Amino acid sequence: MSNKSLYLVQSTFSATPSVLAKLEQLHSPEDTVILMGESVLQLQQPFLQKLNCIYVLETDAEILAVQKTENMQIISYKEFADICLNHTRCIRLN
Repeated sequence: MSNKSLYLVQSTFSATPSVLAKLEQLHSPEDTVILMGESVLQLQQPFLQKLNCIYVLETDAEILAVQKTENMQIISYKEFADICLNHTRCIRLN
């Protein structure tokens, strides 16, 4: 395990821009971001576009229709569990 942080963004659509502004202040390059629920609809936010990889659960990706980006990786619940186990700290932002 490492000291990197896992950020779970679980905010409503309207609250996501302010949550991402907060995340931008906290985030470091080795951290991981997973968008969940309605927050995936804000995938085009500038801060998210700067990240190397953004994870989205396959069940949440269904609401995206065709809105996808190159840095987005769709993951299963098993992969989600593996990602969680590789972090010493998990921070939920909503």
